[in-house]
Amino acid sequence: MTAADRIRAVFADAGCTGWLHARRCDDSAAEISVDGRDRVVMASVYKLPLFLTFCRRIDTGAIDPTERLTVVPAECTPGPTGLAIMRDPVTLSRRDLAASMMTASDNAAADVLLGEIGLPAVHALLAEFGLTETHLIGGTADLHRTLVRDTDTHTTAEAFAALADNDEAWSVSAYDPSYTSATTPEEMTRLLSALWTGKILSPNQTHEAQSVMRNQIWPHRTASAFPHPTISVAAKTGTIGIIRNEVSVIEFPSEPPIAVAVFTRAARADPVLPAADAAIAEAARIAVTDLRRPHLEQ
Repeated sequence: MTAADRIRAVFADAGCTGWLHARRCDDSAAEISVDGRDRVVMASVYKLPLFLTFCRRIDTGAIDPTERLTVVPAECTPGPTGLAIMRDPVTLSRRDLAASMMTASDNAAADVLLGEIGLPAVHALLAEFGLTETHLIGGTADLHRTLVRDTDTHTTAEAFAALADNDEAWSVSAYDPSYTSATTPEEMTRLLSALWTGKILSPNQTHEAQSVMRNQIWPHRTASAFPHPTISVAAKTGTIGIIRNEVSVIEFPSEPPIAVAVFTRAARADPVLPAADAAIAEAARIAVTDLRRPHLEQ
């Protein structure tokens, strides 16, 4: 049984549809793909190209990363983490705003940065690297407005409660890559590989971007498959309703880093689905192990 076959079995056992692409971040053409060139919903994975565009702006001198901004939580995009859960105005630097966006998937921080940078700049970066299947339609606030409309509710909280109801067959644009921010797993590993090989940013910003991604706080997906302290996992999650994703770079000592992008769509709408999270981890583990094999056999 091939690695791809085993990965498909993992997704099936978890009750979800899955898409995966993995590659070594070097000159190797080796890859593992499970429908890896299909378009998929990004969810909060959109924050990765936004973050890299922010870092590029630092490189060009267009943004001062240490300049401080004051954000009023009551005026922010809702979210379960970051600035949105604060009660009082928060003053922090732009680079700390970006770090909160990436490490805790801070929706409010992401929309503040997107408002400053703009979608055209993000799309320009994607076009520069030939990522023609990746397109952002807006930030988290835009997505929330669409959810409220599609679920015929009045608030974001009501919309997410509707999405979590297994007795309702909600068909929302947030689940359709034709109508929401979308990409392919292959394009995400290509973007990660370009970052890890220094093709996107200056050496200093490359180091900073990698360091931020290594500090993601969520341990329940890819990171759970690589618990050894000598293994580094740099990642960005994406979650909305039945959609659970993670794109990551796994680094073993003295080996080429391996980029893995896993996107899933669950059959059930429960807000917490440990089996789907575990499937992301196991699929990533299978792919990484297979791509490491030439090194392990030396």
